Amino acid sequence: MAEKEYNGIMVFLEHRKNMLRNASIQLVGEGRRLADLLNIELSGALLGKGLVALAQEAIQYGLDKVHLVEHELLRDYAPRPYATALAELVDRRKPEALLFGATMNGREVAGRLHAYIHTGLAADCTAFDVTEDGYIEMIRPAFGGKSLAHILCKKTKPQMASARPNVFPAPEKDVNRKGEIVREMVQLTEKDVDTKCLSVVEYESEAEILSRAEIILSGGYGLKKKENFALLEELAELLHGVVGASRKVVDIGWFPRERQIGQTGKTVRPRLYFAIGISGAVQHLAGMERSEKIVAINSDPSSSIFEIADYGIVGNMLEVLPEMIRQLKEMQQEAGQSSS
Repeated sequence: MAEKEYNGIMVFLEHRKNMLRNASIQLVGEGRRLADLLNIELSGALLGKGLVALAQEAIQYGLDKVHLVEHELLRDYAPRPYATALAELVDRRKPEALLFGATMNGREVAGRLHAYIHTGLAADCTAFDVTEDGYIEMIRPAFGGKSLAHILCKKTKPQMASARPNVFPAPEKDVNRKGEIVREMVQLTEKDVDTKCLSVVEYESEAEILSRAEIILSGGYGLKKKENFALLEELAELLHGVVGASRKVVDIGWFPRERQIGQTGKTVRPRLYFAIGISGAVQHLAGMERSEKIVAINSDPSSSIFEIADYGIVGNMLEVLPEMIRQLKEMQQEAGQSSS
């Protein structure tokens, strides 16, 4: 297929309970930036059933167009029919680039799709750029986070990439924005469905709780022992926050892997991030450096975590944390007394 036939950027729009997933909204914002740099169209691919209102909402985040693929066999998410339908859509519309959130569903669909359409896939990207000759530069950590790989896909189309949730900011919704909704027909049969949804059990994973948290207190090896994480749990409860951990802490079994923050864990973007007993290794910074405000607490004043922190406390954590807890309890008691 001639390369000039491919044009535009397409974002795979994930949804749940008739709501767009945050990872997809964030990618629409980044896709808008890239599309403007390349002066091309930004579209979304929305698959499911009964999603017209959601398609209109997606446009408000920055899309020019939504390709709406509605089919009874797409009502419940399953990777094979979703990838099959998307492959047909991509063959018809020929986007220059296709972006996915590096979520569980996004990884499943992207992994199948790139095999179906015989193109490359740069997974778990943390940044994108545009080259002088108009290609999208897909940037992801490599070698355990010690270096960055800059990937170009020049020999096949579309260029495909997945991006980790929370590495890009979510765009503001513009309720006045107008765009086009294109209804797309796809050929799906029962043969394209290898799994069926019999029932849905609601469950919020530890990782989802961490991703949504506005305040995160993350502990590292500087806490000395597993039992000292109880101080973080108590402080987090007072602040209505969530406790996370560094890779080293998780590897030695002090804290669950689902709460790991960093290159090989979760990427977070809370309003307030406490790095407690964390030195500031590159692998950890990759997962939290986009937090709005960072507070570092460490006994070593030369720790690199202080270089990116907005506020820093140098001191013994086993003295600092109990004092923070004591003062917060006093403040809450005083507030309770004044309101009674």
